[in-house]
Amino acid sequence: AERGEAGIAELKELTGGLGAHSVVEAVGTHESMHQAIGSTRPGGHVGFVGVLHDVAITGEDIFMTHVHLHGGPAPVRRFLPELIDLIWTRRIDPGKVFDLELPLDEAAEGYRAMDERRATKVLLRP
Repeated sequence: AERGEAGIAELKELTGGLGAHSVVEAVGTHESMHQAIGSTRPGGHVGFVGVLHDVAITGEDIFMTHVHLHGGPAPVRRFLPELIDLIWTRRIDPGKVFDLELPLDEAAEGYRAMDERRATKVLLRP
């Protein structure tokens, strides 16, 4: 639930001060990328997906950390039809991802809930 330096400190505490072997950065902001780098142990890997938004990484940010950065596009449209079918036919349970369900006309509230950390992912229904 923590972000930024507090999130890094909590993760380091959970890993005996080392940091994680591998971290996935899937938000694409400057803050989330720096939290991912800071949460990774020396020699560890940060994988990022999708397009980064105003992220600046300097040599100082990664040189002494020995963190490896790997990234590329997130081809959502390639996998979306199959994933929707898996959900529709109940072969996977999206309830493990979605923790708030709202009608489509309340989409703005869904974004607010995610921004305020009241929800992780919102399922919009007709």
